[in-house]
Amino acid sequence: MTTAESFVRRAIDLARSAVEHGNTPFGSLLVVDDTVIRTAENTTLTDDDIAAHPEFKLAQWAARELEPHERASCTMYTSTEPCPMCASAIVYAGLERVVYSVPVDSLAAVRDENVIEIPCTEVVDRADGSTTVEGPILEDEGLAVHEDYF
Repeated sequence: MTTAESFVRRAIDLARSAVEHGNTPFGSLLVVDDTVIRTAENTTLTDDDIAAHPEFKLAQWAARELEPHERASCTMYTSTEPCPMCASAIVYAGLERVVYSVPVDSLAAVRDENVIEIPCTEVVDRADGSTTVEGPILEDEGLAVHEDYF
């Protein structure tokens, strides 16, 4: 198993944890130099907050707590490709890289509503951002969490 697979698997575990806590299945973590510096899971339902996506929360935290050069060395590993809101926050925060499990089109195939099918790379490109986007990785494992939930 590669390092990226290991971190994506942890993000998928966070997505499972989100479901156990009464939320939809999304989880993410921030990594610098192979060290996890912060994790988050979706809390949109329990917080009654449409912006409580884990990717958004981590981008906000990074923008507040890390210096620009530190953010430029962060990789976000996430259970599902970031939505346009989250992708924008990632660009604004200046994160170096995003690695995801489930692509947006696969999520849309499982979940019939509330999926804006704009790939993360398109948001980064249109924003003239420098964030590298990689994925899908372990798509079947990540997709199974969504299939069980939706």
